[in-house]
Amino acid sequence: MLLRDGRRPLHVEPVDGTVLRPVASRPAFGEYLRLLWLRRHFIVADARAKVSTSNSGTLLGRVWLVLSPLLDAAVYLVIFGLLLRSSRGIDNFIGYLLIGVFLFRLTSRTVSTGARSLVAGRSLVRSFAFPRAALPLASVAREALAFVPTLVLLVVLILFTRPAAADTWAAPAELIGWRWLLVPLVLALQLAMNLGLTLIAARATARVPDLGQVIGVLMRFWLYGSAVFFSFDRFIDHPTLLRVVEMNPMFLVLDIVRDCLLYGQTPAWESWAVLSAWSVGLLVAGAVFFWRGEESYGSV
Repeated sequence: MLLRDGRRPLHVEPVDGTVLRPVASRPAFGEYLRLLWLRRHFIVADARAKVSTSNSGTLLGRVWLVLSPLLDAAVYLVIFGLLLRSSRGIDNFIGYLLIGVFLFRLTSRTVSTGARSLVAGRSLVRSFAFPRAALPLASVAREALAFVPTLVLLVVLILFTRPAAADTWAAPAELIGWRWLLVPLVLALQLAMNLGLTLIAARATARVPDLGQVIGVLMRFWLYGSAVFFSFDRFIDHPTLLRVVEMNPMFLVLDIVRDCLLYGQTPAWESWAVLSAWSVGLLVAGAVFFWRGEESYGSV
């Protein structure tokens, strides 16, 4: 059938209004997690793309993924190791410092960038119906992928700096023990903690964007409270206060990794228990807290 002007009429497809949903809606928590799982390919692809382009405008490109934390460690080594002499009493201070700087930087960058993920992706949030947690999840995945070359560099540096601190020289292969196999488990707990904190920070920053600046200050405070470049034993004499300070989850991450990689000591089960409680608790609390604000993110 043709119209009078010779054109064919447009074919109109009926739309079932019963399956339409508002862009900003909050499904049940179990359904929300299922929808997130269905978008896992988007999350991974987005993370990989942003890692590839993160330093595309610089001359060194991806080299900055390892050069930036290495420069941070060099600055702290000069200030705290050489000038303030915080290295006294710490075996293999270079390895001690590298583990502290590299691992804390992972958490700091993850939470700081993830906190702004909803604000940065407001066009997606306002236009499409999808679980908004995909954005902070992609941010966490991006920082985790970017940390892989940093982790490789950390292992290499530990292998070739520890012999210089020991009484007798040893081949790098002789320094590797079974406790090194515990490190991926620690990093998994750290990743869970990072994700929980990021979800909490993302919802808070979506409501009050100025909190993005406050988070940076809090991260610096947390840095000095996690024994990144000094030991608490030199400054705290009261055993109860020392025990409270050592409940800090980032201190536990660094302490366990240092025991495994540097000192050949098996971390105490209490450290594992407390760190696991922090990680699982923050992950669950962050997921529920973020999910409850799902309907409000369309107005960011």
